[in-house]
Amino acid sequence: CDENDGKSCLKMDCEKLGLDVVIQDVGRSRKEKRLIVYDMDMTIVDCEIINKLAGFAGVDEQVRAITEKAMNGEMDFKESLRQRVRLLKGMPESTLQEIASDLRLTPGSEELLHHLKQVGYKIALISGGFTYFTDVLKQRLGFDYAFANELEIKDGLLTGEIRGDIIDAEAKGRIIYKLADLEKISPDSIVAVGDGANDCLMIRNAGLGVAFNAKEVLKKVSDGSLSRENLLGLLNVLGLVEEEKERL
Repeated sequence: CDENDGKSCLKMDCEKLGLDVVIQDVGRSRKEKRLIVYDMDMTIVDCEIINKLAGFAGVDEQVRAITEKAMNGEMDFKESLRQRVRLLKGMPESTLQEIASDLRLTPGSEELLHHLKQVGYKIALISGGFTYFTDVLKQRLGFDYAFANELEIKDGLLTGEIRGDIIDAEAKGRIIYKLADLEKISPDSIVAVGDGANDCLMIRNAGLGVAFNAKEVLKKVSDGSLSRENLLGLLNVLGLVEEEKERL
């Protein structure tokens, strides 16, 4: 690591030891966090939904290869998404309904979101996935906001096209500022949690960026990382566990 960058060195040393670490200013700045933003796939839900869709369509190998390149930053996200969605042309909407009704959450995510809502945080989803699924999660888990791409459906079948602008890394970054305006808060009061290259600008633009079970490209720009088994560790990051102890 760069010896002049103590933050990078500390993150690298902790990763070598298998430790989760998130580096932030303590005190007032931590207490001022008001909105938590999440990616969806592999962050809130325990899968890449488009890979599930691909499995039903019989194009899973092609789609997984494109997804992996996009998540690692090896392919432009917009083009990768268009390619993958074209492979789903002709899929019945009933397949989307089946997948949406059986989404498995990442360990600790439901408990985490419930606790955050109880203590007054707003929560949002910003996904490069699809509104068909973010809308389900918004209702199921109580998200205040949800942003994603809209699959075009005609006569009960996917057309292989996306309606409107694609939510890519740049759009995710802009939505952080949009949410700050909507909530009348500073972007510094927002925490962003994601796992892939498509989350880099979202992570950078938020006051605190947390890489969850993430690709290396995201870990490099984040303030720290949490492992797959430790999403609830975000409560510690926000100082909420300390507050609970103080009440006892």
